[in-house]
Amino acid sequence: MILKHFASEAMSLSWLWNHIVADFSNIGSTSALTAFATVVLLDIALAGDNAIIVGALAAGLPADQRKKVIAIGILAALLLRIVFAVAVLYGLERFKEYGLVFGGGLLLLWVAWKMYRELQPAAPAGGSPEVEGDEHSGIKPAKSFASAAWAVAVADVSMSLDNVLAVAGAAREHPGIMVIGLVLSVALMGVAANIIAKYIERYRWIAWVGLAIILYVAAKMIWDGWHDMAPLFA
Repeated sequence: MILKHFASEAMSLSWLWNHIVADFSNIGSTSALTAFATVVLLDIALAGDNAIIVGALAAGLPADQRKKVIAIGILAALLLRIVFAVAVLYGLERFKEYGLVFGGGLLLLWVAWKMYRELQPAAPAGGSPEVEGDEHSGIKPAKSFASAAWAVAVADVSMSLDNVLAVAGAAREHPGIMVIGLVLSVALMGVAANIIAKYIERYRWIAWVGLAIILYVAAKMIWDGWHDMAPLFA
């Protein structure tokens, strides 16, 4: 049903393409440039965070099982980001007056709290050799392949929704930049998540900047969402 609506006139591929062209034609404007920079920083911070959590959950397994769990985690994250991106692109505008934007802002506050806790120093816990930086995550490794795969699947659902909501909230006034940001989030998770995790561990300020941006986006979504719902209370 969502895919059918997504292909409708209001959310057609030509509609998306026109917005991409319009937004990047005006990328020099303060609004568009700020939205694009915000989206890129969010994608970098959240892709690295995703990789660290998946690596930490798989760290206690034998090498062959560990690699399988990490591969499953990356593939699941890719697919989930695509599904959530379609749903959010359709839903944020169609149902904003029913509190979807407001609810997304509240969810991002919870995301910010989770990220803050993950940024607190933790004792080294071994970590997975495939992912640099996960040894300081403070996450307890899973004890079996099945428990690791399940934990990674649950984490991926949460983190993929977090990523998509954050990008959509940051670039809601620029649909073209939003679409490119969502494509970039998928690409980074599939290609460069481990590299990003390594640099986030080395340069912690990147993650703190990501946290500050998430807080800003959450506050903006709550504010805008409240005003979107105003007609319901009139």
